[in-house]
Amino acid sequence: MGMSVGSAGGRSGRRRGRRGSRTGLISEINVTPFVDVMLVLLIIFMVAAPLLTVGVPIDLPETQAKALNSETQPITVSVNNEGQIYLQETEVPIEEVVPKLQAIARSGYDERIYVRGDRAADYGTVMRVMARISAAGYRNLGLVTLQEEGN
Repeated sequence: MGMSVGSAGGRSGRRRGRRGSRTGLISEINVTPFVDVMLVLLIIFMVAAPLLTVGVPIDLPETQAKALNSETQPITVSVNNEGQIYLQETEVPIEEVVPKLQAIARSGYDERIYVRGDRAADYGTVMRVMARISAAGYRNLGLVTLQEEGN
């Protein structure tokens, strides 16, 4: 009697297992929504990345100089083709360039400063701006250009 109960229970247990596997939940991960979201984010970042550049439109000259590697974000002083001077993205008169630089320079006179001069800007205006910054004691001063095409 004990044998028949044990074997009957074993068979019914197997049957339940088979029935359970046919009607059970599928435990697989559907990655299609994840891939869709990643592709949408990729497209958004590809479109938004060019918009994150410096806001003053300058037509930079081209040179054969190599790009500089910089860990910190430099301060940019821009001179557009009309002779207007911008510190980062704010227009400032030439007399206020050095006092405003001193106010925002975190590492003092060792701060890296890039001067961006438009291709059509007056050479004298760009040099006056550079001379004022250099005379104030800033040592890391550089001109920003585009790399020439085809070299």
